[in-house]
Amino acid sequence: MTTYKIHPIVVGTKVFDKGMMTYQHDYGTEYTIPIYVWYIEGGDKKILVDTGLMGVIKSESREKAIGGKIYTFEEGLRRWGLKPTDIDIVIHTHLHNDHCENDSKCVKATFYVHKKELEAIYNPHPLDFRYLADYIEEVDQAGQIQIVHEDQEIVPGIHVVHTPAHTPGGLTVLIDTSAGTAAITGFCIIMENFEPPPAIRAMEMEVIPPGTVVNTYEAYDQVLRVKNMADILLPLHEPRFAAIDTIP
Repeated sequence: MTTYKIHPIVVGTKVFDKGMMTYQHDYGTEYTIPIYVWYIEGGDKKILVDTGLMGVIKSESREKAIGGKIYTFEEGLRRWGLKPTDIDIVIHTHLHNDHCENDSKCVKATFYVHKKELEAIYNPHPLDFRYLADYIEEVDQAGQIQIVHEDQEIVPGIHVVHTPAHTPGGLTVLIDTSAGTAAITGFCIIMENFEPPPAIRAMEMEVIPPGTVVNTYEAYDQVLRVKNMADILLPLHEPRFAAIDTIP
């Protein structure tokens, strides 16, 4: 059985209201989130989950807030001996701009994107300003996008499951590792969403939905579903991974 190592690479940050992560909780609290590219090492393919931001702001205050270094896309890949042209596969959790801005640099890659996510980026709802088709048009026109219609295996040991919590076509990536199944979430959350504080658990909530959702009830159910399907939980914007080179 093929097993993998996961390398979280910080390729940017956002500073905003914490309630953008934790639905109906901690509004008014300033919070800094890392934007990750996840390099999946193992097997015979060079695989990324998401490609992150293009215009990266580096500052001492932001690195202190997340507890780790911030890199450009190229710098982050170089740490693992890679260039954008080396990448064979990119799996997209979703197509909000901070997850796909470097797509065009991966000229040899096949991009796995859920059908509903592709529809959303070309015809976004007015409430969702985070979609910008410019970032994926080049790879789409080049025929590099492989549309995902249902849960499927990408390569042996790596599967995607449709988890429409934060966006209609969100894909959670399940990865076989030496320590069990790891899940890179298909929705934008932090670890607190999986591990709510006592005040939230006292309300009989086992998880907290993302701060931005398609349908609140379904989002809650999808977060709980992912929590129960993996041994290692990797929320898309959890700061603690900024200081970690390799999981597990």
